[in-house]
Amino acid sequence: FKQGTPYKVLLTDITYIFYGNGKRAYLSTIVDGSTNEVLAHQLSENINLDIVLDTLKRLRKNRRIRLDKDAFIHSDQGGHYTSPTYQKEVKRMKLGQSMSRRGNCWDNAVQESFFGHFKDIVELKACTTFDSLQREIQKTINYYNHHRYQWNMKKMTPVQYRNHLLEAA
Repeated sequence: FKQGTPYKVLLTDITYIFYGNGKRAYLSTIVDGSTNEVLAHQLSENINLDIVLDTLKRLRKNRRIRLDKDAFIHSDQGGHYTSPTYQKEVKRMKLGQSMSRRGNCWDNAVQESFFGHFKDIVELKACTTFDSLQREIQKTINYYNHHRYQWNMKKMTPVQYRNHLLEAA
């Protein structure tokens, strides 16, 4: 998935976030496979189809993102991503769709790795309400994209690395 071209390989998945007194929320993200930048995210108290559709909508509405003409989105084979409604929206956005082989988590390792790092840095202790969780998730994604240096990307942040790749093109 490391193509060296921002906005070409998009990775998506959903994870759960425990907060407050045993509360659970769900985080859907779309991550750029070349830069590890979180391009869109949606936090929800429900894990229905809307969470992934809203994540796609946020990606589509972000005017700063210029998807590559051959861009595709990769996910696991979960029910959200095999839904005809989701697949129709992916096609409407002119994205190709790719899915992991059944039972093979390595196909989406970059996305899973992001969730692991994200859960290490997000501060959930003070989050007692869904609103406070939303603010913390937004703050942590901003930190991850703009301030968290990554060794495998020339010790740059995801945004710095994206800009580096775009300048080199």
